[in-house]
Amino acid sequence: MFDIIIRPLGQFLYWIYNTIAFENYGLALIIFTIIVRSAMIPLTLKQYKSSAEMQKVQPLLQEIQRKYANDKAKLNEEMMKLYQEHKINPAGGCLPLLIQMPILLSLWQAITKPLKYMLGFTATQLNSLAVESKIPINSAYSEINTITHFISSGQGSKVGNLNMFFPSHGFGINLGDIPTWHFNKIISEPKYAVLLLLPIIATLTTYLSVRMSMPKATTDKAANPMGNSMMYVSPIMTLLFSFQFPAGLALYWITGNVFAIVQQYYVNKYVLKKKEEVSK
Repeated sequence: MFDIIIRPLGQFLYWIYNTIAFENYGLALIIFTIIVRSAMIPLTLKQYKSSAEMQKVQPLLQEIQRKYANDKAKLNEEMMKLYQEHKINPAGGCLPLLIQMPILLSLWQAITKPLKYMLGFTATQLNSLAVESKIPINSAYSEINTITHFISSGQGSKVGNLNMFFPSHGFGINLGDIPTWHFNKIISEPKYAVLLLLPIIATLTTYLSVRMSMPKATTDKAANPMGNSMMYVSPIMTLLFSFQFPAGLALYWITGNVFAIVQQYYVNKYVLKKKEEVSK
């Protein structure tokens, strides 16, 4: 089902890698992320404005919740009436997230299965390579291991000379490797010490991104328990996932978070501030 999304994204990422990224996989992922996030700017701006409007009516919303605490039907009716009066869509902030999730999952598949989704290898071709390399085709990262095996043995033409998983094509690190927090492995293989930085940076930038996206008034935990919980849940989830997936996905998160931070700063300083001045 997801192939209809994964294949075009994988081929687009591969095109970036071969052209404007000069065969640097890390740069290709950064450019890919910026293009995707730029395309989502209209939806993201709508999300920011929706969140700001929700914050403005928060006192009225809390008053309705207190007044009709024992009458759920009336509570829902009054809340919908409030949203209609102020032209607010309570689900308006969810659309960018709903779009990002399939992109994230598709990118994960494209990164872990580049022969299938970037080069368009068939199941027959993949089976043949698995038999020849003796790498189980059903293992989690079999395609990355297969590519490394054939290129290292001087048979790169069998895998399309796909060299993106070599450190020289990814800022000095293999973005197909999975970061680890196991101390012994980090000591024995120094490359994992560098890879460890990616989950840490991804987690920190996720926290900053979520914090900046919250209106200033939401620092009151009692007033906005969901928003404050997201400020900690999102970074923790990012940290855990970063140790389960190839490092390229952590780089995608970092780039997306930095983009979101810059975008949020611009929105706070110019868009929302200007709107407040006009409404005064």
